[in-house]
Amino acid sequence: MSAVTTTLMSDEPPNPNDHFFTQAAHAGDDADPPEGRPVSPPIYPAVTYTYDDMQDLSGVLHGERSGYVYSRYGSPTVSALEEAVASLENAEGAIAFSSGMAALHCAFIQSGITPDGPIIAAQDLYGATHALLAQIFAMYDKRPVHYVDMSDAAAVKFSIEHYAPRAVLMEMISNPLLKVPDLPQIAEWTHAAGATLIVDGTFASPYLIRVLKHGADLVVHSGTKYLGGHGDVMAGVIATDARRAGGLRELIKYYGSNLGPFEAWILLRGLKTLALRMRQHCANALRVAQWLSDQASISKVIYPGLPDHPQHAIACRLFRENSFGGVVAFELRDAGETEVFRFMEALKLIRTGTSLGDVGSLLVYPAQSSHYYLSPEERHRQGIGDGLARLSVGIEDAADIIADLQQALNTVH
Repeated sequence: MSAVTTTLMSDEPPNPNDHFFTQAAHAGDDADPPEGRPVSPPIYPAVTYTYDDMQDLSGVLHGERSGYVYSRYGSPTVSALEEAVASLENAEGAIAFSSGMAALHCAFIQSGITPDGPIIAAQDLYGATHALLAQIFAMYDKRPVHYVDMSDAAAVKFSIEHYAPRAVLMEMISNPLLKVPDLPQIAEWTHAAGATLIVDGTFASPYLIRVLKHGADLVVHSGTKYLGGHGDVMAGVIATDARRAGGLRELIKYYGSNLGPFEAWILLRGLKTLALRMRQHCANALRVAQWLSDQASISKVIYPGLPDHPQHAIACRLFRENSFGGVVAFELRDAGETEVFRFMEALKLIRTGTSLGDVGSLLVYPAQSSHYYLSPEERHRQGIGDGLARLSVGIEDAADIIADLQQALNTVH
């Protein structure tokens, strides 16, 4: 026990000169660690770390030995999360960020994308990703971003060979149209062109597919979604090889977009049930998609697990057996914003919210949320109709989810 703690526990009467301010400021600093190893990873909120030997401190500061000096450079709790994600992705390293968008931004920079360097991007990207690309290149008139339908193999091959991009960006399951690109084939074309392949794996999670194994160079996750799974943390993670992970760690020091220890701990806790949650998400989503397909009030159902999905065969080849994700998109027949809003307002179990991957089901209207950044013309060009809704199917009883959809549809048709 430290001398400071011993003084505080003394039975002597208070003394106005007993250095109470100093004792209060440092009491417990040198508390001995527990003899047993904690079952749950502890939280280390410390910003600064100190060393008795200045050579040790210097070595950590200059990367000559492992350790921690300042939380923007890393912390034990964040490191535990990064090691967990790297393990799930079979990656050499992983870096945690304050949000998925921060992770994407740093992925672009680490991949050498510059305003005058071409990039091939998926046509139906998440709206905020589309906006990020547009804002980065807004002041330039060279139009270096070339959008392509990643499900059109011929168009992807032509674009990569013709534009010689520095990077190719795609989503493993696209938002919100749930397209599934042929990852190994696109990786082959990308690397033949000397480019970097960035894959947003948020909708799939490493439970469905470990994309690095199939040729991706970096996989980006919005940890806010399936990795966390409970709608209570915002985070982003990139998993990649050791060289790129090292570069990203240097970037995060200067951009300051690192994840805090409390958020890292919450995300790490969520990862422990990822497999259980994803198994239920996928099973429920398939049942909901099959039921929606039989409803006269629904004109289209999009889900990779349905045999009529254009990339169903690719999904069966690349994804975990009988696992196609937890998101279902569908169009209300002859509906626009007014009808979709009425349908959403009638829901009782399913909540309306602009995220996905929570244990509870969430429904969103892409035209007014994730893809609000795009003009109506651009949304329609991508295939996002005025009646399209996106349902993140939760882990509730599938029968209850279906019953809620049924009663809400009855209010519209």
